[in-house]
Amino acid sequence: MRDVVDTVLGFARTLRHAGVAASPDRVEAMLAAVGALDVLDATAVYWAGRLTLCGSPDDLERYDAAFTAWFGGEVPRRTRPMQEEKPQLAAMAPLEAGSAAGEESEDVPDVAGRASPDEVLRHRDVAELTVAEREHLRRLFALLVPASPMRPSRRRRPDAHGTVHASRTVRRALHDGGEVTRLLHRRARPRPRRVVLLIDVSGSMGPYADALLRFAHAAVQAHPVATEVFTIGTRLTRVTREMRLRDPDRALAASGTAIPDWSGGTRLGEVLKAFLDRWGQRGTARGAVVVICSDGWERGGTEVLAEQMARLRRLAHAVVWVNPHKGREGYQPLTGGMQAALPSVDHFVAGHSMAAFEELAGVISRV
Repeated sequence: MRDVVDTVLGFARTLRHAGVAASPDRVEAMLAAVGALDVLDATAVYWAGRLTLCGSPDDLERYDAAFTAWFGGEVPRRTRPMQEEKPQLAAMAPLEAGSAAGEESEDVPDVAGRASPDEVLRHRDVAELTVAEREHLRRLFALLVPASPMRPSRRRRPDAHGTVHASRTVRRALHDGGEVTRLLHRRARPRPRRVVLLIDVSGSMGPYADALLRFAHAAVQAHPVATEVFTIGTRLTRVTREMRLRDPDRALAASGTAIPDWSGGTRLGEVLKAFLDRWGQRGTARGAVVVICSDGWERGGTEVLAEQMARLRRLAHAVVWVNPHKGREGYQPLTGGMQAALPSVDHFVAGHSMAAFEELAGVISRV
């Protein structure tokens, strides 16, 4: 087998000859992506290169031809020069619509078809995706690596800067004959802050439950020790162990087996109280970033939810509420559950698309 690095570098040179500006930083990004994937899987290598090396919709056609030529050994079809292309006015026409102009339309490029499908998919509502688009979204989730929020540590370690470490400096001076020749320092280095995800798997959250659990799986895989995952509905279920499985499909299948109240009702107040009594008060939520993913529908009384949210806010470092409906135009948090929870929420974000999940990962890392 040829060396993976040489193969990727040769493919990047082929792309540059084809007109794709595969810059060195993009090549490094593809090498990092390929290092986390199966290099013998042609589909995985294809999407790793497409998501990292292409910088504009104009690069997609050239990328496909270069990928086929480099990895498949096929000669790419000769395409017309870019300066000979005619402008397409009906840019908003359906991508799969039939041609109404006869044979002349074959010479006219479809501007809408040249738009990056990845960029369009990133902003699509998860509940409106087709089966093929959901499969594509799973590949995008595999490349998502949420960053963990950091907290100051009480333990200090040797460092080139910081406060003077008196005992080490004295020991060093005794070793050097009693002369202080160098001041040794130490500094408290940050440690990952715990992140707790509470994911609503009730019937109203059914279209978004799969995507939310995939985001939780990506967070656990990035920081397995500092991440806890629970599902909420009519009862509380801890699925952290299932989420530690490396394969996301196996992790979701194991979680689905462990969750007894999938697509059931919602009792946010009672379930949140159970979480705080059993887990949160003992330290799981203390000083952590708690992320609640729910639409706010509450079958029980909102007084219990408001009381438990205030209790959670006193324990946690920050409370983030993710509502998929917030991404819709004109949405207002008018449900009783949201009205009771919002006073104790630090960040209220959407969770309906891949772009929203990327924004959520940034919010968690910055708190």
